[in-house]
Amino acid sequence: MEKKSFESMCWILGDQLNIEHPWFSTVDDDRLFVIAELYQETAYCTQHVQKICAFFLAMENFAEALRTKGHRVKHLSLDETISFGSLPELIEAKIVEHSVSTFYFQRPDEFRLLNQFRSLRLPDGVVVKEQDSGHFLFPFSEIEKEFVPGKSHRMESFYRRMRKRFGILMNGSEPEGGEWNFDKQNREKLSQSDIKHIPKPLTFSNNAKDVLARLKKHNVKFIGKIPDQLPWPVSRDQALELLEFFCSKCLPNFGRFQDAMATNHDLGWSLYHSRLSFALNSKMLSPKEVLNSALHSYETNKSLISIAQIEGFVRQVLGWREFIRALYWINMPGYKDKNYFKAKRKLPDFFWTGETKMACMRRAIEDSLQYSYSHHIHRLMITGNFCLLTGISPDEVDNWYLGVYIDGIEWAELPNTRGMSQYADGGIVASKPYSASGNYIFKMSDYCKNCRYKVKETATEEACPFNSLYWRFLEANKDSLAKNPRNALVYSSWYRKKEDEREAILLKADRLVENIEAL
Repeated sequence: MEKKSFESMCWILGDQLNIEHPWFSTVDDDRLFVIAELYQETAYCTQHVQKICAFFLAMENFAEALRTKGHRVKHLSLDETISFGSLPELIEAKIVEHSVSTFYFQRPDEFRLLNQFRSLRLPDGVVVKEQDSGHFLFPFSEIEKEFVPGKSHRMESFYRRMRKRFGILMNGSEPEGGEWNFDKQNREKLSQSDIKHIPKPLTFSNNAKDVLARLKKHNVKFIGKIPDQLPWPVSRDQALELLEFFCSKCLPNFGRFQDAMATNHDLGWSLYHSRLSFALNSKMLSPKEVLNSALHSYETNKSLISIAQIEGFVRQVLGWREFIRALYWINMPGYKDKNYFKAKRKLPDFFWTGETKMACMRRAIEDSLQYSYSHHIHRLMITGNFCLLTGISPDEVDNWYLGVYIDGIEWAELPNTRGMSQYADGGIVASKPYSASGNYIFKMSDYCKNCRYKVKETATEEACPFNSLYWRFLEANKDSLAKNPRNALVYSSWYRKKEDEREAILLKADRLVENIEAL
């Protein structure tokens, strides 16, 4: 790049790879776009190597896509940024180096990064302009109008307002199909015949050799391994290909099996899930185009795709994703410190190895470590449920989820984990803790068939750990949870048990917790 000085500089973060952003609508030779690999983004928690490589490769591809359009672009590798201790230090240096008069940045989706941008110390006369990322459907400016810090909010009412606002799956003012959701139709367990028809997931063959070499050169600590080729989409073309694959191959059965789990099958990790979260969270895809693509498939293939399938997907993108992002911003920074149950236990070592005798936990953790991915039921009802029942510190849980998953960005991870999964926010996200015994896992999976533990037993030596841990959790937190009408039946069932039976269950659970590493 022969040109050294630029009137303006636009900084692009690794999760701002939106080629449709207004920044890129016109070419200006006096504007420099900068995108940089940063050590700080590899080190805020221990992350899966596939996650780091996917972001770095996607950033590199995005820089090249901008160059192809004629833009002035500087892509800085880890080799070029390693001497800078933080993002502000790097930005400040590059602004001076290129004699920049106006500095633009898109408002980050993570609180820590927004703080860094707003703490820049720039030369006198440099104008700083903060702009919207243009990604989310619910405007950032409306978050404070619709949400109250610390108050319980429910996704269902928000979701219905969003459906009406955007006219999605609506017949006038009424929901298409006469119902707002079809949960009862979307909780099927996979039968053996169903399993035979699971589509082989679309994966990619992206060479991450150079990125991996840079990580090792600069002693970046990571977990997991990369197969010969990185399987995740790292360009917009690949992301669009994955979107089309989901709409054609997975959407027809998405809703039916979105809560199902399967172990005795090589495709149990993917099932009918979209696996679009990385492409969405990096902004290679927008939620609008994802919804439009899925809705088009539904409208043109109603004989194959029922209303229950499309509604289940729309709910995840239009409802849950937008809702979670709003709750993150209205409650930060204090949300990161919430610990309703005062949980403080260390995360067991088997979360980093998968070496546990519990079949469901082993599969959920092994999938996470192998693919940097696990679908939402694994996250919520297996690993998350275990952490909730055993009193693992929310800080420990957050760091694991944020690091291990390819889609782990704090705005999405924190309310889902600390809120939905761990109930550490005391009910801001969820109306009750998502706790469950082994019976839930038995109903929704085939894990229990080949497990060392017996799912029908509670207090015996061979009993499924989830059973006694579940009752222990409820008993320990009865002062707060028993008041919730949604828990009335379960507490009634608990106290119908004989006192000596309850004591045996609690003693069993205490032993399990004391020897948690041996599970």
